[in-house]
Amino acid sequence: MSPSRPGRKYTLATAVAGLVAAPLAVVTITAAPANAAPVDIQILATNDFHGRLADRPTGSTNPEPIEIASVMSGAVKELRDDNPNTVFSAAGDLIGASTFESFIQNDKPTIDALNEAGLEVSAAGNHEFDQGYDDLVNRVMAPYDATTNPEGGAGWEYIAANVRKKSDNSHALGPDSDRWIKDFGDVEVGFVGAVTEDLPSLVSPSGIADIEVTNIVEEVNASADVLESEGADVIVLLVHEGAPDTSLASATSNANAFGRIVNGVDANIDAIVSGHTHLAYNHSVPVPAWVTEGRPVTERPVVSAGQYGANLNQLVFSVETDPDADPTTDDVQVTAKTQAVLPMFGPDPDGSGPLATPPLYPVDAPTKEIVDAAFAEADVLGAQVLGRLAGPFNRAKLSTGSENRGGESSLGNLVAEVQRWATSSTEAGSAQIAFMNPGGLRADMVGNATGGYPADLTYKQAAVVQPFANTLVNMRMTGAQIKTLLEQQWQRDSSGAVPSRPFLRLGTSAGFRFTYDPARAEGDRITGMWLNGTRVASTTSYSVTANSFLASGGDNFRAFNLATSKRDTGKVDLEAMVDYAATQNPVAAVTDQHAVGVSFPAGAPAAYLPGDTVTFGLSSLAYSTPADAKDATVSVSLGQTALGSFPVDNTIGTAVFDEYGTATVSVKVPAGTAAGAATLKVTGATTGTTVDVPVTIGAVTPPPTPEPLETDVAVKTVPKRVVVDRTRVKVIVKVRADEKVDEGRVRLRIKGRMYQAKVDNGRAVFRIGRFAERGFYKGVAIYRGTDDFDASRDNFKIRVKRR
Repeated sequence: MSPSRPGRKYTLATAVAGLVAAPLAVVTITAAPANAAPVDIQILATNDFHGRLADRPTGSTNPEPIEIASVMSGAVKELRDDNPNTVFSAAGDLIGASTFESFIQNDKPTIDALNEAGLEVSAAGNHEFDQGYDDLVNRVMAPYDATTNPEGGAGWEYIAANVRKKSDNSHALGPDSDRWIKDFGDVEVGFVGAVTEDLPSLVSPSGIADIEVTNIVEEVNASADVLESEGADVIVLLVHEGAPDTSLASATSNANAFGRIVNGVDANIDAIVSGHTHLAYNHSVPVPAWVTEGRPVTERPVVSAGQYGANLNQLVFSVETDPDADPTTDDVQVTAKTQAVLPMFGPDPDGSGPLATPPLYPVDAPTKEIVDAAFAEADVLGAQVLGRLAGPFNRAKLSTGSENRGGESSLGNLVAEVQRWATSSTEAGSAQIAFMNPGGLRADMVGNATGGYPADLTYKQAAVVQPFANTLVNMRMTGAQIKTLLEQQWQRDSSGAVPSRPFLRLGTSAGFRFTYDPARAEGDRITGMWLNGTRVASTTSYSVTANSFLASGGDNFRAFNLATSKRDTGKVDLEAMVDYAATQNPVAAVTDQHAVGVSFPAGAPAAYLPGDTVTFGLSSLAYSTPADAKDATVSVSLGQTALGSFPVDNTIGTAVFDEYGTATVSVKVPAGTAAGAATLKVTGATTGTTVDVPVTIGAVTPPPTPEPLETDVAVKTVPKRVVVDRTRVKVIVKVRADEKVDEGRVRLRIKGRMYQAKVDNGRAVFRIGRFAERGFYKGVAIYRGTDDFDASRDNFKIRVKRR
């Protein structure tokens, strides 16, 4: 049986000791006699450890440390003592996206802790490439040297069958770096590794410019055949790809990348150990070819240990080394298997949370010494200044001083903006909006402010704010989905019950703001959303970023599960803050409110007319700590017209919601305001808060035009006796109606001539002179009418006598 790589094959003796073998000749154990009892081969596996050395909270609410690496090391050593035929393996992402104590030391403490635990082989994960291919090969994987490589020295084998050099198509992590064999004498166990095919989109392209990622199924099947030809009796696939959820259906579905791997690998692969999706599952998947062959075992283990050292996968294969009692045949066979997910820490005995989560395995003293030294060094390195702050960034507080996760905070909005900024490149998703959960903020970020601001900010001060080392996930969400997300700030758990924290206010990135009405029905409280001044449209798709906890639907924000094109950018929240602080000098204070409550009174009209009074209440105008800037008043305008200024009550109370900072607005719509949609602009001069309050201006309806009054015309001539050539005649036309007629004109026609006169005080007077001949003269008086009075007429006659 040939080793997979010269000098890197392990023997039982070194495995028991938990140490990496030096590059010596391969030592094998003498074969067992015929009819020997089956050999139990134990595979222990972890994945997605991400430098979780220990959780050692400093606050009074979480005083008990959780020694993650030390307990996992203790478990491996104890289980190896119970069965020396053990391999400790991993499915990648052991380093990268690490917590502060490992991150600040380039993950050297994690490398040392896993070396001490006896890790022997791992698939490469995408986070192993965070600092580039060269860093992985020439630092992490290279032997430790105090002078030339003080931060490297991984003693385990990294394998990745589907990572090749572009230059010559060879396996990129070294000769034969697709596979590895552990020789137990009578039984050889082979491992083939692979990394997610999404690697190019998860790390910086420049860092992996010299390598390419190939098809997982094709590569691992080819490597498994090589392992079989080299004498491997049991073959395990270590793959940094995982199921989207913990169901068996998901793990075997051709609709996702992992299911296609499970269904596509050949029958000579006996087990699949996976990672990447941070889920724990323990599936046993039927393999039809094994049934056809009549094997004693017909189901393949498909497993993952979850994340962060919380569990170990345990696979035990019972291997018959000579089932036909003929030493001349090579017919090693797996006759039985057991599989389990082993928790490292026990259940909460009193339900109090992490205060009392006991380890289920011993704390390994040598590993704990490594972790202790890492924490001590992190304190020193953490004192280094990474940037400056223009002002404090606080979490929301109640009047008692307790944290209020229901309140908007300058810190939450800053962190959201940092995460948007960190994923704003085209490669990272061109993020437009980012959200931050308040529970992910574990300390205020105020810097060394004894001398005032600007103040220095240290690595440690930034790290304790976000201690979980979550990665940033980018996705696409429609405006309607974002509205649903914001509605879920009013909390319901998966069963529909209101949890102990009934409201969680999300931090939001710069340029995104929204209004809500707390009095409206649940599910319909968000009344408007704006991005950089433009209203968010329900059907438009936006690029959204959130940390990996929140993006998976954490804290009951299940709307994130509606998102599409979701991908982990590989960027870590703490690293994003470090990079952001390095570009800002100093980091500008966040003073404006992004979420403001706007409530109209019951019975408010749908539209307002010029001259009408518009009244509404405002809430959530204030951050809640004394150090936060606050507006004493807010001003309201419509277009260029200032409508008034109103006092703000900034009293903080004990309710765990976000209604602090209230004002009542009452303004009149200016005369001449055009009908249609209008926006009242609320502005806080001190904080820079702006709120758009849409209103509808109704059209002014003119009063109905009255029907003109009916009129009557009466003609009178003066004098009554008219003599030829002697009498001068005056004609008086009276225009009568229900109201006095004092407008319009009368036209008079007589003796072939036309006369006109204005109506004054109900009459028009005409002087028509003498008549030259006697007789009867017919005339007509016509009142021409106006808008208010109808037209009318009257015929008349004048008798002219000779004397």
